[in-house]
Amino acid sequence: MSVKIFRTPRADQQLRSRSKGDQKKVIAFLRDLEANGCAALSYRLTGSDPLERLCDKHLGGRLRVIVAFESEQTAWLMLVADHDDSDPDFNIYAELYRLVGHEPEPSEKRTKPPCCGEDGTAPALGQAAEDLALRATEIRKTRR
Repeated sequence: MSVKIFRTPRADQQLRSRSKGDQKKVIAFLRDLEANGCAALSYRLTGSDPLERLCDKHLGGRLRVIVAFESEQTAWLMLVADHDDSDPDFNIYAELYRLVGHEPEPSEKRTKPPCCGEDGTAPALGQAAEDLALRATEIRKTRR
């Protein structure tokens, strides 16, 4: 399997602001994603669409990445940031919820299912993945 990976301008901006060590972790992850697809990710997020079709990977410490699959062969690196509840302006999940336009319902139990479906396929968003990438571009313009 070979997955073509696109990075949103926001993910690029976030990646450039990381330490060299964090950048190496992200690059190693991207190689794994390219070679192994959805199996390179930890779990799908919980919430209503599109959250339930976005995947997360913990890269050490508080560093996380969020990935959206357009198809089995195409993925978007959406965000690269810390999970830091003390600073909502830089918390990856707060930024993700701004990006998708909603948060999970407080009553929703977070189940963290595997990123790949039972049949081993990625949770493809189709055109919606590219739409999210365009929204991430808008976030980048407001986060300089």
